Amino acid sequence: MSDLPRKAVTRTAKLAALPLGFAGRATWGLGKRIVGESAEIVGREVQQRTAEQLFKVLGELKGGAMKFGQALSVFESALPEEIAGPYRAALTKLQEAAPPMPTRTVHAVLEERLGEDWPDLFLEFEDKPSAAASIGQVHRGVWHDGREVAVKVQYPGAGEALLSDLNQLSRFARLLGPLVPGMDVKPLIAELRDRVAEELDYALEARAQRIHAEEFADDPDVVVPAVVHQCEQVLVTEWMDGVPLSEVISDGTEEQRNRAGQLLARFLFSGPARTGLLHADPHPGNFRLLPGGPDGEDDWRLGVLDFGTVDRLPGGLPAPIGEALRMTLDGEAEAVYEMLCAEGFVRETIELDPDAVLEYLLPIIEPAQVEAFTFTRGWMRGQAARIGDPRSPAYRLAKQLNLPPAYLLIHRVTLSTIGVLCQLGGTVRLRDELREWLPGFVPVEEAAEAATSGGGGELLPRQAVDGPLVKEPSEANSAERESTEAGRESAGQKSSEREPAKGEPGAGKAAKGKPSEAAAGDEAAGDQAAGSAEEASAAQA
Repeated sequence: MSDLPRKAVTRTAKLAALPLGFAGRATWGLGKRIVGESAEIVGREVQQRTAEQLFKVLGELKGGAMKFGQALSVFESALPEEIAGPYRAALTKLQEAAPPMPTRTVHAVLEERLGEDWPDLFLEFEDKPSAAASIGQVHRGVWHDGREVAVKVQYPGAGEALLSDLNQLSRFARLLGPLVPGMDVKPLIAELRDRVAEELDYALEARAQRIHAEEFADDPDVVVPAVVHQCEQVLVTEWMDGVPLSEVISDGTEEQRNRAGQLLARFLFSGPARTGLLHADPHPGNFRLLPGGPDGEDDWRLGVLDFGTVDRLPGGLPAPIGEALRMTLDGEAEAVYEMLCAEGFVRETIELDPDAVLEYLLPIIEPAQVEAFTFTRGWMRGQAARIGDPRSPAYRLAKQLNLPPAYLLIHRVTLSTIGVLCQLGGTVRLRDELREWLPGFVPVEEAAEAATSGGGGELLPRQAVDGPLVKEPSEANSAERESTEAGRESAGQKSSEREPAKGEPGAGKAAKGKPSEAAAGDEAAGDQAAGSAEEASAAQA
């Protein structure tokens, strides 16, 4: 039914050829060196050929292979510059593009899920996809009520392919390690694999997007497209134009880079506090810059797409993160070490020097030490080299630290966001966002005094801030959010299956019926989540 290679033997053969290719190119490079060519030129050629093969295969296979490639792409700023060049184009290509699914397959999925008369739901529908991602692709259209929409269609067999690819990639994760110095690739693959069920469930994605769309409906800085309709394998949202973040990275002005960086940091820290959810797929393909910010058409807002992977944090980001960060900045080595032990970052059988731990942490949190910090690829490369060099004390200490499961996704999202900020090269007032949104970063006494002198405003649960913040979402929003948290005992655990939320027409398998029946409940569901007509826009993969 699909051109997505699904047979395990086919996909495994393609992926298994990668390490053989790496070895072959290394041998080829040695031969070139023997005949007198310089190490620099040969190394560059080997890296370029490796990048071309790796990301060509990952992009062609889609599924877990492409998902891994997209997750890896935000870390290209950690590569040494002489290596990063050949990789950059191949990596970033994965952020917004992949070979399309055949039109006949798209139509077959839409007919099965929306009914035989599915074309009547649309005034217009473009067969050529506007974007493609790891498990689905997006088509532009016009809904029967005149709204421009994005129609995300899941690849048939995506679940099987996703698991097969990630299992295969984990077998030779060690060979992929050099792609990102200082990063252990295997836990990244394991975490992606653990979230397969959630990634494939468009009902969960629609629910998470509705929560964000409602919370940010009147926000001057962040735009989230409204959900129009959802059923198994199909998600329809309002369309969103704008400048892709990948274009800002490659060709944006300094003003655009700074604004995008500030808003990206703001969304990272404010999202969990305002919605109880952490957007967990922060690669550039999922963000847009839109005109019409607080200072008018010449200002910018951040458009956010793809809520297929989220972490559920009912009280916002864990307070120990903010408390440990504040104490590290204050040089409280003993207090920081005690908190790391209490939270499970240091196992009971391990004993470390608190001063050495503080020395390890301080360079990493440099962006929080100053009022404004310029993120650069050079800074990222320096951190990666410091932690990734087996000869350095930082490397040896890092090997003794532990990452508790509850912090796994938070850690990856934070690192990924920093990677994107370094790609942007923007100057960001990170401390402003930490003080306003990160629980524990401001001492409780100071936060309470500031909130009182600020004339009101309700503090969010587990949150200490220096001024009044947004109130808790409405009871209806809270109830919907509680349903997304059911079946999950703690952050970082694999999501279990959940019942579709009320008002999501056709959740699960949609019966073949008249389009009017499929769309009957859509108006309320779509309109409920939508912001103002000017802000209505749509999710792309």
